[in-house]
Amino acid sequence: MMNPIWLAAALFLLTYMLIVTERVHRTVAALLGGVAMIDLGLLSQDQAFHAIDWNVIFLLTGMMVLANVLRETGLFQWVAFQAVRLGRGKPYRILVILCAVTALGSAFLDNVTIVVLVAPVTFFVASSLRVSPIPFLVAEILAANIGGTATLIGDPPNILIASAAGIDFTSFIVNMGPIALLIFLAFIGLSRVLFRTDLETRSPRKPVIDALEAKALITDRLLLRKALVVMAAVTIGFLIHGALHLQPATIALTGATVMLLWTRSDPNRLLQEVEWSTLFFFIGLFITVQAVVEVGIIRWAADSALRLTGGDVRLTSIALLWLSALASGIVDNIPYTATLIPLVQQLGQAMPVEPLWWSLSLGACLGGNTTLVGASANVVVASLADKSGHTISFLKFLGYGATVTAMSLVLATAYVWLRYL
Repeated sequence: MMNPIWLAAALFLLTYMLIVTERVHRTVAALLGGVAMIDLGLLSQDQAFHAIDWNVIFLLTGMMVLANVLRETGLFQWVAFQAVRLGRGKPYRILVILCAVTALGSAFLDNVTIVVLVAPVTFFVASSLRVSPIPFLVAEILAANIGGTATLIGDPPNILIASAAGIDFTSFIVNMGPIALLIFLAFIGLSRVLFRTDLETRSPRKPVIDALEAKALITDRLLLRKALVVMAAVTIGFLIHGALHLQPATIALTGATVMLLWTRSDPNRLLQEVEWSTLFFFIGLFITVQAVVEVGIIRWAADSALRLTGGDVRLTSIALLWLSALASGIVDNIPYTATLIPLVQQLGQAMPVEPLWWSLSLGACLGGNTTLVGASANVVVASLADKSGHTISFLKFLGYGATVTAMSLVLATAYVWLRYL
């Protein structure tokens, strides 16, 4: 039988190529890779099922139900009109507004939750301007991952790092907030160049804006009040989930259940709107990546790269930053971060560990912007776009994502070097 390492690598590359080339649907490709890893004995079924991050799956499910209820109130149309009004109908200004909302929200909620809520608004905005929603959606993905870098709860890798290193919420935002803000501001400037061609449009005729304003009126005020109360409670729950000893998924599912009960919404209709294709993509991807982790490929790559630094904390920190960004662009940053945490703890016995934790956080979070499968938020938005009839190409996203990631890493490298080294 083929060496398990080579077999796992071959299956992973095949799965990845199917996703990149889009010869088959990415959900089918991810599931194919996952079941192949099990069928060929690289993972047991128990290992595979334990590899699935159910916190991510149930968090997404709960937030999709909540977003679907909010959609029925007309709130998204209203927010879309406000964005068009504040942006004075200028696509770039509106993109900046939506990105700012996305980045700020991603810092204090999780970035997956924010993109689920912002994406429907984006479709209404693009429709009113008669432009493609793709540049707006891509920019929001990038902004979500940058904003999520700033806090402990913004991106799942940060939760893992904070738990392992004993870092509290305040310390996290004091250390990561400044560089996240700097990178976001640089991204806003860069986005004018990146999306200049895509955002070119005729000025929308006044009737288009007027029509949007009429449709933006809230259609069910009672339902909206109930939905906003539940969403406020869920938001507070996310912020204090550590004190409650509850995972974000439990809070989201609780909110969805209360919403269904209080509003007497039809669960059959709302559950039909859940992006099941996205959820099963994650299930397949978690299993596929776990096999790569299990045979030791990721640990071997990290060990080899860090061994080259000779134990120098400066070189080790910068190598960890760039290696984490590269790896997180290829595999999901959650299992990657979980794999690197023990290695960082071990390195911390021989050198100052603080720069290593911040390098790991920055690399894992910012590297998620590189490809369409680098972070959970990316996949969710791509699936929502598909459903609306707008496909975000893997290669087109790569062009935007790699450029923004490179810019982000240059700034992050300077920040880590000047502040911690």
